[in-house]
Amino acid sequence: MATSDDGQNFFALTGDIFCREFKITNERIDVLTLLTPIEPKTIYGIGLNYRKHAEETGAKIPEHPIVFLKSTASVQDPDGPIVLPRHLRSDQVDFEGELGVVIGYECKNVSRADAMHYVLGYTIANDVSARDWQKQWGGSQWCRGKTFDTFCPLGPALVTPAGLKNPNDLAITTRVNGEIMQQSNTRDMIFHIAEIIEFLSGSTTLEPGTLILTGTPEGVGMGRKPPVYLKSGDVVEVEIEGIGILRNPVVEEDLS
Repeated sequence: MATSDDGQNFFALTGDIFCREFKITNERIDVLTLLTPIEPKTIYGIGLNYRKHAEETGAKIPEHPIVFLKSTASVQDPDGPIVLPRHLRSDQVDFEGELGVVIGYECKNVSRADAMHYVLGYTIANDVSARDWQKQWGGSQWCRGKTFDTFCPLGPALVTPAGLKNPNDLAITTRVNGEIMQQSNTRDMIFHIAEIIEFLSGSTTLEPGTLILTGTPEGVGMGRKPPVYLKSGDVVEVEIEGIGILRNPVVEEDLS
């Protein structure tokens, strides 16, 4: 792992970031390829967590966070391809730009007031979703439509709380082939980060390395008229203020 203050100069990290026993060395690192900044142990997704997104889908505002799980095998690196499923085919693959929250320390039954002390950092996520498998063929569960290989790009960095003063007030934008599709701010969240952590940790241990996808704003392809779904050759960019840009090309699954 490496760290950078300016995105240009990188230095090696030693130790374990989850044990609070790490330090920044003087060893300069030449970055050839960016990998996902975290290998999550568990991925929790929060559905319908932006007011305007709930409105565009015609759903009522939820009383409690809507929770689903994504497989850790769905994680993809920055600049790695989003692969459109062709063996278990989907023709309705959608983009969902999101703020990702990484839990740094084991927590259970934490209060809203204490919840932010358990955050290791923040990253950008794309909760890629096959709407046909999510809505029609998934047996009423969202997991099948959201957990195909490469359906959770992460990156380009993990930003510590010290480097991101107010995660509940960040501009978030998703572009497909340079065209803005989603443009919002994390303050439109129905349940803010501390509320989500309080809820998820209730009677449940959140281990270090748990990733929480905090929901997506309005503008998803499913909500457009006509709908806009990803196709081979597209490039998806998710940009969040203070973190950077997560960019991924789109390809079809190779069945040969």
